[in-house]
Amino acid sequence: MARSVFRFLSRQSDTVELADAGYLLRLPRFQDYRQWFALRSESRRFLEPWEPTWRGDELTESAFRARVLRNEQEFASGQAVPLFVFSREEKTLLGGLTVGYIRRGAAQCCMIGYWMGERHAGRGHMFGALKLTIPYIFSGLQLHRIEAACIPDNTRSIRLLEKAGFRQEGYLREYLKINGEWRDHVMFSLLAADRPS
Repeated sequence: MARSVFRFLSRQSDTVELADAGYLLRLPRFQDYRQWFALRSESRRFLEPWEPTWRGDELTESAFRARVLRNEQEFASGQAVPLFVFSREEKTLLGGLTVGYIRRGAAQCCMIGYWMGERHAGRGHMFGALKLTIPYIFSGLQLHRIEAACIPDNTRSIRLLEKAGFRQEGYLREYLKINGEWRDHVMFSLLAADRPS
């Protein structure tokens, strides 16, 4: 099995790439629109139960371009690291993973969120992406704590977080408005000290 590595490409302050033999994670680009549109369109019914309500222009190219620009601003300001997950060999877009709500000062923590295209789900791809992202968060971003919240009946996401070493911490009532309804969430966390040395 190939050893996972992460790289923070400091040659350009506006980019980040995490890569191993199986996956490449990088910031979204305008030229990703066609792959993103196809994957999100075909996965809509699969994704909607777990996401905020999709806007009427959700899948348009102009909305995607605005999203990419917002992602670049959030990354440049240190607020978030929004990543697309690609298969390394085929360069196929599989899904996305965002390191968001980055808080410095006394907190030194972040929140992660993720999505996977329906045809790629259940194949271990997001676990592979997390194996690249977690070391980057702790070593590259030098954060202390990673949080993740998921809907209690999203058993697939809960299994993923537990497999990645996250621990359940609490129950958040009506935490986020998902698909038009305020939904309870279960909070998970992973600390830098939880990782094996």
